[in-house]
Amino acid sequence: MIQGGKIADPGDEHFMRQALREAERAFSADEVPVGAVIVCGGQVVARAHNLTERLHDVTAHAEMQAITAAADHLGGKYLDACTLYVTVEPCVMCAGALRWAQLGRLVFGAFDEKQGYRRIGGRLLHPRTQVVGGILEPECADLMKAFFRKKRAL
Repeated sequence: MIQGGKIADPGDEHFMRQALREAERAFSADEVPVGAVIVCGGQVVARAHNLTERLHDVTAHAEMQAITAAADHLGGKYLDACTLYVTVEPCVMCAGALRWAQLGRLVFGAFDEKQGYRRIGGRLLHPRTQVVGGILEPECADLMKAFFRKKRAL
């Protein structure tokens, strides 16, 4: 899918599959299955998944973990030359952090009509951040649905 006039890059599916692997790790750890990968110069510089249950921290979203790891790896707080691949549309908190990091490009899988940042407006991201949504959307959405089906069955 194309959003905001931005066209998906050929490598987007490849890196989104890596983010999906992170989401599967979260699923296995009984965390909400969101995975994230940050790429800079064609190389993965950070991988993360939700850790809110393990860390007892509501801010330990995959995106927040990935931002911290990428900034540490790159030696600076700005991610303007980076792309974040995340399996679900970021929430408002994560979008705000991505704005402060001046993320160059955001690519997400499943849209989140209830908690996603677009619900209150796309202006939360940095004005130069390019956004592409819907990459591997069925796979990303199916993992979330399976997780919550499992939770409801308990």
